[in-house]
Amino acid sequence: MNLLLLAAALSATLSAAPYSPDSGSLDVRCGALIDGVAAQPRRNVVVRIREGRVASIEAAARVSRTSRGSIPTLDLAGYTCLPGLIEMHTHITELSEDMSDLTVYFRRTPEEQLVISRRNAEATLLAGFTSARNVGAYIRGPDIALRDAINRGEVVGPRLQVSGYYLTIPGGGGDLLVPGVPAAETPENVRSGIAKGPEQFRLKAQRAIDSGVDLLKIIASGAVLAYGGVPGEPEMNPEEIAVVVQVAHASGRKVAAHAHGARSIKEAIRAGVDTIEHASLIDDEGIALAREQKVALSMDVYNGDYIDSEGRAQGWPEEFLRKNTETTEAQRQGFTRAHAAGVPIVFGTDAGVYPHGLNARQFPIMVARGMKPIEAIRAATSVSALYMGWGDRVGHITPGNFGDLIAVKGDPLADIALLQSVAVVVKGGLVFKLPPP
Repeated sequence: MNLLLLAAALSATLSAAPYSPDSGSLDVRCGALIDGVAAQPRRNVVVRIREGRVASIEAAARVSRTSRGSIPTLDLAGYTCLPGLIEMHTHITELSEDMSDLTVYFRRTPEEQLVISRRNAEATLLAGFTSARNVGAYIRGPDIALRDAINRGEVVGPRLQVSGYYLTIPGGGGDLLVPGVPAAETPENVRSGIAKGPEQFRLKAQRAIDSGVDLLKIIASGAVLAYGGVPGEPEMNPEEIAVVVQVAHASGRKVAAHAHGARSIKEAIRAGVDTIEHASLIDDEGIALAREQKVALSMDVYNGDYIDSEGRAQGWPEEFLRKNTETTEAQRQGFTRAHAAGVPIVFGTDAGVYPHGLNARQFPIMVARGMKPIEAIRAATSVSALYMGWGDRVGHITPGNFGDLIAVKGDPLADIALLQSVAVVVKGGLVFKLPPP
């Protein structure tokens, strides 16, 4: 079946839910295949997906029409296929334009937020990101509801891990306090993770786990996009961080630590967190410690450009714009040093600060700041899968893994920007995007 016929045959599936997740059987012929692990692509192969999982990868010449039987074939001989990409730092329930007036979260209901989340999830998947971590939400509940709806096949979106509310000190980077609005008038459902002292953090961490989250997100240092905080200054202390790690690891969950400042980065690593988010002001000692402890950095090296241009045009608070200017170039220089030192780096962009679906704009900056294209691709596939705890199911095209595959026209190893134009998205053997006729 040629590409146009397959597009026609699958048109209803592409446009409608509900669907049965991870149920697709499909043969995908790839002109080139970057599998997420190997240093070089394989040429002219067929990825055979059965009931949502990769069954085999075979030379196209060995796969005859008779052996395929009734299984449809997606002929991508002119394309490069890759594993579905992984976004390790998204805020999939939120919108970038809300940054100009954070009080919108005081008025928006969880149901309204869920409607927004569904649109964001679809945009993320169609951009080629078949798995993602949602690392914090202001309004309690919609991220869990979104994950569960995707898992039931009611919503088109990536496989999600969600962290629920931010764990943060009063007035910290995850506390939604807005100048002129008294704390007493701020809705409780946007301040669910506020804690002070190890025992309060233990309680809030356990409540988050009991609510069904997949990982915990702490705000260890000040934030760029929050009022009053200083990105380079600690907010949570080492004892508070350590108790959250203890609670999370006891339940088999990971901890992502928002930490811009050099001191907070090192304190979080020593306390046992699994990933450092942002790492904007990391110093050489922190780089050495991250390498030694094999803690991954999730460094959002694209969104500073968006904040400085579009955020300024949209009238974001001057404090946010100033702190963004103070951290953007420092973060990019830290990225270069950390990569050169051999620190694991995953692909995390802070999507939600910019519009969802533009995630791949980060790839060219990662390459410009020191990564080879294949390293940037691995950061968004097999390396992220490992630090997500899903290395046995996503991130590389291997028999037994989910049948998550994307394709681009051309060679992303020659032009990494091609990943901004994903033409084909397959998740669990089901086709969600095809090139236009």
